Amino acid sequence: MSGPAPELACAGLACGWPGGPAVVAGVDAAFPAGSVTAVIGPNGAGKSTLLRTLAGRLMPRAGQVTLGDAPLRAWAPKQAAQALAWLPQHPVAPPGLTARGLAERGRLPHRGPWWTGGDPQADAAAVTAALAAVDLADLTDRPLETLSGGERRRAWIALALAQGAHTLLLDEPTAALDPAAALRLGTLIRRLAAAGRAVVTVLHDVNLAARVADRVLALGGGGVQALGAPAQVLTPPLLRALYGIEARIIAGPGGAPHVVAEGPTPGPAG
Repeated sequence: MSGPAPELACAGLACGWPGGPAVVAGVDAAFPAGSVTAVIGPNGAGKSTLLRTLAGRLMPRAGQVTLGDAPLRAWAPKQAAQALAWLPQHPVAPPGLTARGLAERGRLPHRGPWWTGGDPQADAAAVTAALAAVDLADLTDRPLETLSGGERRRAWIALALAQGAHTLLLDEPTAALDPAAALRLGTLIRRLAAAGRAVVTVLHDVNLAARVADRVLALGGGGVQALGAPAQVLTPPLLRALYGIEARIIAGPGGAPHVVAEGPTPGPAG
């Protein structure tokens, strides 16, 4: 990456699907380069809807998303795609596409219609570097369907890196991964932030969020319940309010907070 990265931010943001109510409102946040923000919350809290809105795939119900000094909607789609990459929960690729073929699609924002224009040498170098960054250099010619779940996730992240995007929006990248693959992906996310990218990721595993994130954005009850360092956000009262669980916090790897769930919060006697 060269030059200063345009920072993604939002102010007074309310998100929802067209024709429906806002599912989350009052989001004020900035996502600086070199940081990881983990978005957590119960099912239905609006985590994926927030990421879609930050990516420009849904219009805000209120408030604004900015990229650099301008509203995101003022950016031309091609230029926005060079700065901002969004990976949904369940991306779909054509059968037979290889890891390299998928990463090559990340160069579309740098080319003209029907792959015209651009710089083929720069494209090839960007794709090779992206695959190496996600540890897939030895698997570039393998069809995606022959890769493990974790390898496929990394191939999709390679597409985003090949775009040249400074900010990555990853929606549940560890879904359906075994613990080892999830930890390896968490290490990759940290590495990407250390290289100067901003990463915003939805995670259901609060302990993985505590390990990889600089900040945790907790959604629930239609709004932001907390935004701060993992140790500030992952507290027994907040976990009780968000998830209805009783939990205690112990020191985890590297001093990160580790949540030990002890059971559901007792309800009224039935």
